[in-house]
Amino acid sequence: MTATPVPFGARLREAMDARGPLCVGIDPHASLLAAWGLKDDVDGLETFTRTVVDALAGTVAVFKPQSAFFERFGSRGLAVLERAVADLRGAGALVVMDAKRGDIGSTMAAYAETYLRPDAPLFSDALTVSPFLGYGSLEPAVRLARESGAGLFVLALTSNPEGAEVQRAVREDGRTVAATVLARLAEENAGQAPLGSFGAVVGATLGDLSSFDLEVNGPLLAPGIGAQGATPADLPAVFGAAVRNVVPNVSRGVLRHGPDAAALRDAALRYADEVRAAVGS
Repeated sequence: MTATPVPFGARLREAMDARGPLCVGIDPHASLLAAWGLKDDVDGLETFTRTVVDALAGTVAVFKPQSAFFERFGSRGLAVLERAVADLRGAGALVVMDAKRGDIGSTMAAYAETYLRPDAPLFSDALTVSPFLGYGSLEPAVRLARESGAGLFVLALTSNPEGAEVQRAVREDGRTVAATVLARLAEENAGQAPLGSFGAVVGATLGDLSSFDLEVNGPLLAPGIGAQGATPADLPAVFGAAVRNVVPNVSRGVLRHGPDAAALRDAALRYADEVRAAVGS
């Protein structure tokens, strides 16, 4: 008999308690490769990714590879991503694949199988998804995530200014689109302990969000710390009572310290300590 997998939410809480509440983005864009003295090719991509994995996989709780920066190199880039995911998870870290997939029916099911089926080459602990074809369009991903013990991070209140024109649009029932997404996530996570597996993406740069109910009993992936201007000290004001469930994402704020492995580790540990102090964990 196959053992029931431990849900992502429980594994996430354990990892952040043990290693610190931090997610490091792996975003090997061309300018960052150049800053490391690497060429913008597959060899540069592989060197960059291997350096990050070797330096941080045993220290950081969560990693968020941005799939697009690997996809742009075709199959060889995806091979680098596959190895990184396997090695990160093998070192005890959790992987959130930042692919922001969203579609309907069998296409959404195929996306889910790409990242959430345990025997898939890119199987990840969680996946970012877009609900803007209707929250119900995510059902194949929700179902497979439950079966495999994985999680989802659903776009809700993103840090880019353009997001507000959709996310803060008001529906006929008087609720914003973002509030509707958050309410659906709260339903997915009802009764789960210590933390549900279905979270929201909520930008750390958005300021006061007290008009939204962020207490969805699930994790809140919070981009925007570091190069985008937010700091760990900003988190309590943005997330209020839900701050304990925030998964702060830092990318360039850590990666700019490479390729020196010790400098990468020091930056990651410093951010994790600053988040701990800010949220009281």
